Amino acid sequence: MSQSKPAAGAAIRGEDEVVDLCRDLIRIDTSNYGDHSGPGERRAAEYVAEKLAEVGLEPQIIESHPGRASTVARIEGTDPSRPALLIHGHTDVVPADAGDWTHHPFSGEIADGCVWGRGAVDMKDMDAMTLAVVRDRLRSGRRPSRDIVLAFLADEEAGGVFGARHLVDNHRDLFDGVTEAIGEVGGFSFTVNEDLRLYLIETAQKGMHWMRLTVDGTAGHGSMTNKDNAITELCEAVARLGRHEFPVRVTKTVRAFLDELSDALGVPLDPEDMETTLATLGGIAKMIGTTLRNSAAPTMLGAGYKVNVIPGQATAHVDGRFLPGYEEEFLADLDRILGPRVRREDVHADKALETSFDGRLVEAMQSSLRAEDPIARAVPYMLSGGTDAKSFDDLGIRCFGFAPLQLPPELDFAGMFHGVDERVPVDGLKFGVRVLDRFLDAC
Repeated sequence: MSQSKPAAGAAIRGEDEVVDLCRDLIRIDTSNYGDHSGPGERRAAEYVAEKLAEVGLEPQIIESHPGRASTVARIEGTDPSRPALLIHGHTDVVPADAGDWTHHPFSGEIADGCVWGRGAVDMKDMDAMTLAVVRDRLRSGRRPSRDIVLAFLADEEAGGVFGARHLVDNHRDLFDGVTEAIGEVGGFSFTVNEDLRLYLIETAQKGMHWMRLTVDGTAGHGSMTNKDNAITELCEAVARLGRHEFPVRVTKTVRAFLDELSDALGVPLDPEDMETTLATLGGIAKMIGTTLRNSAAPTMLGAGYKVNVIPGQATAHVDGRFLPGYEEEFLADLDRILGPRVRREDVHADKALETSFDGRLVEAMQSSLRAEDPIARAVPYMLSGGTDAKSFDDLGIRCFGFAPLQLPPELDFAGMFHGVDERVPVDGLKFGVRVLDRFLDAC
């Protein structure tokens, strides 16, 4: 599938092939529609397995359901006394409508210095960087000091039931000895000025309650007055929820990020004055702003089957996210806002995570970034969404988001996630390979 090749006789380095690896992965349509189907995930798993086998590894492809496949492999380190590190990424992507895109979302087109396509930043870029680094190190005989477990996973975009959760519940021996992990979304740059770039390392993420709301009412003819209309009752409740502004709650990770940003900018930042604070953050404001509050976004509505029939039931779906330590408050607020007529049930729920920003692994992130970018400063932040780290946390693994990318200041990185015209800079991919290579030496 790859097009560009190094010159004959030249050594193939990670930087030489990372772009082609990323393009190849993007061209495999692994759209996840949130049901039992996973078109393309098996093909992606086989592609990854082939690339790992070419450099002497013995990858396993594990299917949790026909077509829902993940690939896992272990690299033996030189020091068996050290605990293992997990590097995980997912191969599935959210769907994309080609008609909305400048370049076809599954073409892997290179334009304007970027690789375009669904998954370019979420997260086939990190999959490609990991493959490129591992292949280069094993070709050149540079084994890491600690064991490295590689996991390329299915189904992350729908909660990981057929991917990480299946492996943790049914194949936990694959992760024997693993104490730490890196995955999405972190290690990307935010340019403060010509003398400073912050690299945001994910040390926390919000928990989730994807929920269905149901209201039962009295069915009847559409021409009749009906004061027990389920649609009316539900829409009023959903509108209250969608407009509600949850209170600011500053967790230790967000406090650390704001302190670092305040120091970098040389100005005090007040989390209670969000308009002023977020105005300093440019394209990442959307990612950071929602980490100061619980949130509940109505996403789907359903009711009725004929225009002249008042239905007896109406439903809505809501994407709820809660801060670490604030789940009980969040659920109590939901019930108060929705009122007694609304029945709430979880479609998918998972915990919030938070760890400290310290230790040898963090030092390795900082030093590897600084070696490739002299004006880099690594800082902790909270991800507003969730990742497969939630499953691996159940094994006692300390998880970080570290998929290093140096980004041009004008790129709306937050807007790339699940957005139209998703793309990743070619230079950013190559930067990530160099950083990850240094990181494996230092961690």
